[in-house]
Amino acid sequence: MELWDISPALRPGTPAFPGDTPYREERTWVLGPDCPVNVGAITLSTHAGSHADAPLHYDANGAPAGAFELARFIGPARVVDLRGLGPLVRPDHLAAALARPVRRLLLRTYERMPQDQWVQDFTAIDPAAIDFMAAHGVDLIGTDAASVDPATSKTLDAHMAVRRHGMLILENLVLDHVPPGDYELIALPLKLMNMDAAPLRAVLRPLPSPTS
Repeated sequence: MELWDISPALRPGTPAFPGDTPYREERTWVLGPDCPVNVGAITLSTHAGSHADAPLHYDANGAPAGAFELARFIGPARVVDLRGLGPLVRPDHLAAALARPVRRLLLRTYERMPQDQWVQDFTAIDPAAIDFMAAHGVDLIGTDAASVDPATSKTLDAHMAVRRHGMLILENLVLDHVPPGDYELIALPLKLMNMDAAPLRAVLRPLPSPTS
């Protein structure tokens, strides 16, 4: 079955939000005459690569990543091409995509998602667009950007709108090679019981046929 891998590679040089922990790796055991195995260690942010924000990320009393309901990360999802729309995704940009119901909406905003350098001026999401998606039944928003809010935001208005509606957020997806349309999303976060976010490996595959 065809799969679209929509997670960026994690490696030294993977972009991190300014001030956040960069990805690092080392070999702690090395295969050789006195050691039968290679074993590595990694240091990374909970927001490294593709990840799910937990409510704890933007709400002091919010649930951590260990409390995620996994079923919400698996199921039909719609990929929408929103390239070239400027600094914010607005409600009118989404009207056509939400003419038919869908619970999971994945937003492509980059011509090519940057995997080797930090880009400050990504396309964020207008809080009114979050409200619009929620009103149309969306409860998981995925984006190829580093955040649903602008990088310079201190009020996190889009995150606050997500909190009001009890929605989920996936960030840093790679949608360059995925045609717009409907797929099955599988994007399971690591079971980091007390953390504010969790990295994940996200894939899309064709929706099962009605007779399968």
